[in-house]
Amino acid sequence: MSKTFKIGGIHPNDFKLTADKPIVWLDQPDKVQMMLYQQIGAPSICIVKVGDKLKKGQLIAEDGSFVSACQHAPISGTVTKIEKIRNTQGWYGEAVTIEADPDRGNDFMEASHPRTQEEVDALSVKEIIDIVDNRGVVGLGGATFPTRVKLLPPEGSKPEVIIVNAVECEPYLTCDDVLMRTYPNEIVKGIEVVMKVVNVKRAIIGIEDNKPEAIKIMRKAVEGRDDIKVVTLKKKYPQGGEKQLIAAVLGKEVKSGALPVSTGAVVNNVATIYTIFEAVYNDRPLIERVVTVTGPSLTNPGNFLATIGTPIRTLIEAAGGLPEDTGKVIAGGPMMGKAIVNIDAPTTKGMSGILVLPEAESHRKKEQVCIRCANCVNVCPMGLEPFLLSILAKKHNWEDCEKELVMNCIECGSCSYICPSHRPLLDYIKLGKQFVGGIIRNRNTKK
Repeated sequence: MSKTFKIGGIHPNDFKLTADKPIVWLDQPDKVQMMLYQQIGAPSICIVKVGDKLKKGQLIAEDGSFVSACQHAPISGTVTKIEKIRNTQGWYGEAVTIEADPDRGNDFMEASHPRTQEEVDALSVKEIIDIVDNRGVVGLGGATFPTRVKLLPPEGSKPEVIIVNAVECEPYLTCDDVLMRTYPNEIVKGIEVVMKVVNVKRAIIGIEDNKPEAIKIMRKAVEGRDDIKVVTLKKKYPQGGEKQLIAAVLGKEVKSGALPVSTGAVVNNVATIYTIFEAVYNDRPLIERVVTVTGPSLTNPGNFLATIGTPIRTLIEAAGGLPEDTGKVIAGGPMMGKAIVNIDAPTTKGMSGILVLPEAESHRKKEQVCIRCANCVNVCPMGLEPFLLSILAKKHNWEDCEKELVMNCIECGSCSYICPSHRPLLDYIKLGKQFVGGIIRNRNTKK
């Protein structure tokens, strides 16, 4: 029987339109723009200048702090600009523009050194962490948390198991599904690397039961092993959340304010695991990823292996072009994704999907009065009272917002999805988190 978490959750239609689409390799772009802020934490620090000749994979920006990540040239070419450009949400951020050199082809940096299994086995934990750090690996499930940090659990914690997040519960997205069906053995090798670094003897791969082929393939890849197991999970959103996944797989609760490792689990997205494999075995930096480009009106939706820094417009064109009835383009899935205001903006490490919605599906229904149905309370996976938090935030009552644990919200959107009155519950809760988070930071600074 498939497992799941117990508190809250919803069952939206999954709309996996690209589930049967294999990975399509996109041609190398003539130009890329590498944003220097592609991860949670501090922006990367640029180390190149206009006019520099680069090789594919060459370091172009160093991590700006402990919680940051390196950036690398996704193509061979010349740095033509270092300037602020508009990202997908319209905000300006520093970026390095690289124009391809047609005479240099697709040559990889000379420093790249693929490793044999014997060489990987001989690596120390510190050497592996340094490789992951230097190759710019971040979490590819959406949060873009620097993976190096996640591989270094806080002092005093005792990891017992690695949980591979292969849930992909967001409607429409299939990039993780196709990755498992294409590279199962590489993913297993990546899991082995993480198990060595974190010093655990057990790993669990959690996959929702709407991905039967991926479950079958991954089970075959770990057949006969006692240390790595595949667990089938019931289709339920937001099961891909760390706390919900831990609850589903281990039956343990992450207490308020505690880290997931407090339950003994270290969670990594399956695409992150594959990227760790690429970094450790093939010495490849994170310069490309699989992106699901989908939508009801697209003529050629699919899963595309795209060079990071490629314009979003290019990926949409690969999927058949922007349909005439387009009303909204979203980075990510419909539940936690964000509307894109500039499709000429470049793709980034954390972009798992591009969803093109028709006009008829792009607008909220008219907000009505709350009917006190408590649906939002019933579906909240964190056991919160969304209706109350939204009212407190709307009234700028930050003190009570904090008391009611607004910071525990994982912003999954289940409350807004289920509300029969179409109230913008999550919008106000996000506002509350923003202000309460600032108050907490100021309070901690003064201590």
